Amino acid sequence: MMTEIEYEMLKRKIRLLTDIDLNNYKSNQIMRRLDGFIARTHGMDIAQYCHRLDHDREETTKLRNFLTINVSEFYRDQVHFDALRKVVFPELLKHTAKLNIWSAGCSDGQEPYSFAMILDELTPGVKHRVLATDLDRESLAKAAAGGPYTAQDIRNVASSLVTKYFTLTGDQYRVHDKIRERVTFSHQDLTRDAFPIGFDMISCRNVTIYFSNEAKAIMNTKFHNALKENGVLFIGATETMLNASDIGFQRLLSCFYRKTTIANNSAGRELATTLSGGR
Repeated sequence: MMTEIEYEMLKRKIRLLTDIDLNNYKSNQIMRRLDGFIARTHGMDIAQYCHRLDHDREETTKLRNFLTINVSEFYRDQVHFDALRKVVFPELLKHTAKLNIWSAGCSDGQEPYSFAMILDELTPGVKHRVLATDLDRESLAKAAAGGPYTAQDIRNVASSLVTKYFTLTGDQYRVHDKIRERVTFSHQDLTRDAFPIGFDMISCRNVTIYFSNEAKAIMNTKFHNALKENGVLFIGATETMLNASDIGFQRLLSCFYRKTTIANNSAGRELATTLSGGR
């Protein structure tokens, strides 16, 4: 196991070379993951590995991909996408004809394209806005190009929808322009960049699982501020929001939380003060 001094050295190197700030992550968990990754792939000590990163761009890319955890597929966790189709989107559409959706941490684009396809099925011809952001520029480039995706990526998509929304070339699939053009992709670091506002739904799934509890609470409060009144936050199946009511969320369904108002208590005031820079 690397020492705290080695971890600090590695964090600085990662920040310098990849622009990823690990200070918001749970130290023990991310140290174990990095220890395993370095031992599994190289078997060298931290100082040697940092030296390698300085001289090996491909290794830096591998490390960035490992840290950003780009694992996704269309309609991932089908039960929750069924809830979107049957409950969440229909409820939101009662209040506005055109939804404004944000997929935060969109990876290779499978999630935001899934949202766009469901909305096209529910409201044919209506051009809802889907914003998709991620830290990894390579993933964003693939997403903006509409693929290519593999059969594994689309395994949860009904065959009729594959025919309707994808083009097959060889063994690779690309999203039709009709859907691709309905999603806007943009680079964003959730831990540092300002959040856009005015969303009916925000999805941030399996992005903050290694974040500290304090970092999660701050981020969820920023999501609360970015949502319209009664907007919905969609989180991952392995994630929980233990302080939901303190932040101003009410549990709607498993993994779905509706915005209410920030509770007038010490937790809510403390978070608000943190976000405003102490003002």
